[in-house]
Amino acid sequence: MNDFKKIIGPHPKAPHPCGMHLSASDAESKHLVPHRMLDEVASGSDALAKSMTNWIVNHHVSPEAIERDMLRREALARQGFSDPTVRFPQSDKTRKGNWAEILLAEYVAASCDTSIPVYRLRYNPNVDQSMKGDDVLAFDLDSDPVRILVGEAKFRTTPSKQVVLELIESLVRSHSGNIPASLQFVADRLFESGNNILGEKVASCNNLFAQGKLRLDYVGLIASGKTMHSYVTAHAQTSVNQLAVVSLAIDDPAATVTRTFKDAKLLL
Repeated sequence: MNDFKKIIGPHPKAPHPCGMHLSASDAESKHLVPHRMLDEVASGSDALAKSMTNWIVNHHVSPEAIERDMLRREALARQGFSDPTVRFPQSDKTRKGNWAEILLAEYVAASCDTSIPVYRLRYNPNVDQSMKGDDVLAFDLDSDPVRILVGEAKFRTTPSKQVVLELIESLVRSHSGNIPASLQFVADRLFESGNNILGEKVASCNNLFAQGKLRLDYVGLIASGKTMHSYVTAHAQTSVNQLAVVSLAIDDPAATVTRTFKDAKLLL
């Protein structure tokens, strides 16, 4: 078995919300794929949902945009109009996908001591459609070699074998593509925001890859119901090294997503 902690690191500790409200156990699938199983701790669901609500806001809307929205709403209200701006997806499918993606990004940032330099959901031109490209790119630009963690997230109300196969297929496709598909997207957003130094570091990963000096790891997350762990254990299979799967099992995943997005809207 690959050393799982070298791919995704140790489970976060308190005070990180995942360390406080989720328990973790590491094993491997029947086909020797590293597998971390996450479960809610007793009385942890409400607290985790609160953290997810704040993360949903941060991943979808920048602080500057929140301030602009407030000023615009106030100006429109004075003239008797409502603000038609929509910051979060209304599509249930897109909400679920974004929810899993956000959790994976926050989890690997904490467990791997990596950074998420760009919150890509802020740049989605159509909030009700899923964005193309890698769900998560997390960077450790100070490691030797420089490391990028490529993440794929799935959400299913009902656990199944099929979602495990789809997750592994997506990660294998990312591995086959060599350079992460969203690498230039991240660099471009950094340059546009004036963060040229970090943008150069991210862009230079292309050259590091060509020189064999870039480490790429692959992590997939499936968020679903209580039996999700067993499906990953039975069906996760790949020949790709440096690939691991995380499964999150929660009591009522669909209701959790609905509640956290509803609460997130109240924060704007």
